[in-house]
Amino acid sequence: MNDQILTLKEVAAYLKLAEKTAYRLASEGKLPGFKVGGSWRFKREDLEAWIEKQKGVAE
Repeated sequence: MNDQILTLKEVAAYLKLAEKTAYRLASEGKLPGFKVGGSWRFKREDLEAWIEKQKGVAE
């Protein structure tokens, strides 16, 4: 398993967002993630699909 699950901090860096912004988007259900023991986790493949979807919305 090579970094298939990312932490909030890793997602914020990956998307070049402030951690606070990534947390807000996840809490609002706008960023695909799930909680494990109160901490946000994200599947890389879900994020990549979300990015592609966002690109389609922007066009």
